[in-house]
Amino acid sequence: MRKPRDFDAELRALEEKARELKTRKVQQLGELVIATGADQLSTDELAGALVAIAETKEAAKREAWAKRGVMFFESGSRRTAPASEGNLRRAPAQSGSPQSPAGGTGSQ
Repeated sequence: MRKPRDFDAELRALEEKARELKTRKVQQLGELVIATGADQLSTDELAGALVAIAETKEAAKREAWAKRGVMFFESGSRRTAPASEGNLRRAPAQSGSPQSPAGGTGSQ
């Protein structure tokens, strides 16, 4: 006879993995903010910029922002590993010399 599956243990393992993924996502977002120099903005400014981009439905603007992001990751502007790795976890979260924000006040 087969041993019955421990669904509770499997569920706990999945919940733990989900918590780890959420934690990693938050950490990577923070590292991205630092790598772009956006940590120099006030919380209100950063939140306002993020709300504006999230609300933007214009494909041309979003495409331009996406291209700019690709250029950022491909350039040497980052303090992290090459963009081909697609992983910001290696970005140092230390406060060395401040990075100038890519593009300053943003792109229309």
